[in-house]
Amino acid sequence: MKIRIAPSILTADFAHLGEQVVLLEKGGADYLHLDIMDGHFVPNLTFGPPVVASLRQVTGLPFDVHLMVEKPEQFIESFAAAGGDSITVHAEVCPHLHRVVQEIKSLGLRAGVALNPATPLEAVEYVLDQVDLVLLMTVNPGWGGQKFIEGVCRKIRLLRNRIIREKLSVSLQVDGGINFQTIGTAVAAGADFLVIGSALFQEGNLEEAVSRFRQRAEEALATSWWGRSQPCST
Repeated sequence: MKIRIAPSILTADFAHLGEQVVLLEKGGADYLHLDIMDGHFVPNLTFGPPVVASLRQVTGLPFDVHLMVEKPEQFIESFAAAGGDSITVHAEVCPHLHRVVQEIKSLGLRAGVALNPATPLEAVEYVLDQVDLVLLMTVNPGWGGQKFIEGVCRKIRLLRNRIIREKLSVSLQVDGGINFQTIGTAVAAGADFLVIGSALFQEGNLEEAVSRFRQRAEEALATSWWGRSQPCST
């Protein structure tokens, strides 16, 4: 089992964004997580395809585009054209979720579905065999630097159990409040794809920080129940 680290640039220094992304890549990051917010679905506004296209010129990292927007289907093609490799949409704003997932995959991209902390796993029940990743938010989306919601760990364990039991090829991503203390908690519960934002950018050396977070995550994986691929009681 491979742990994936995806730094989120939500709290990066945008005056030096290109340089910071290069350092993250040198540090061994697996993806770059791009939080796209529209000020409607979440109470914040971030950036659009032009910024993504600019970053595509400075890094070879795959782009993990997280659409926290209303009507995400209107933005899929533009973010794909800008360089997105994986696009994740929220089940809460997709009444035709299967159709949106298929649209993403038709462009040759990895498709993901995100769930807010209070959204039940049943929301992805009938697309689990279609998606490449499920993102379980461990904060309420909209802002960086929030506290990890411990209650989501039960949902992480439930989904990991199902992935193991049904032998699904689905990455289990978590996003929100991941720091050097909570990363072990998230991995122990079943997460294998870790989005890290403010805790990473607060470190003085980004290259070393990526390596330290990965080491901590892999230590937690080595002692976890699911690292041995055995379902657990929840």
